[in-house]
Amino acid sequence: MSETEIRDDRAAGRLEAVGDGEVVGHIEYFVLESPARALVPVHTIVEPAHEGKGIAGSLARELYALAAREGVPVAPLCPYVVKWAERHPEAAPPADPALRSAAKEWLRAHPDRF
Repeated sequence: MSETEIRDDRAAGRLEAVGDGEVVGHIEYFVLESPARALVPVHTIVEPAHEGKGIAGSLARELYALAAREGVPVAPLCPYVVKWAERHPEAAPPADPALRSAAKEWLRAHPDRF
């Protein structure tokens, strides 16, 4: 497999890892607007043939880098991203509990979104 490229498809709410012209993994997320703007990852998925290659970690790292570039926090709901953030505090500032609560409420109000 050639080098993996990570691209943000904001309209679809997906941060995608692309290798050899195909999506090999992605993080599904939404942008929370209130009480403050934040990126909220909900699911991390890596295709079975590409597991164990560090793709999920690269996606999580890029999500936090993207949020930093935009000047917004990450309020993770995805269990993988939560654990990744705990292991990488230098790259993943702790989530504001109020934003995580608001993100959970948004998700409950939009059950068909994910």
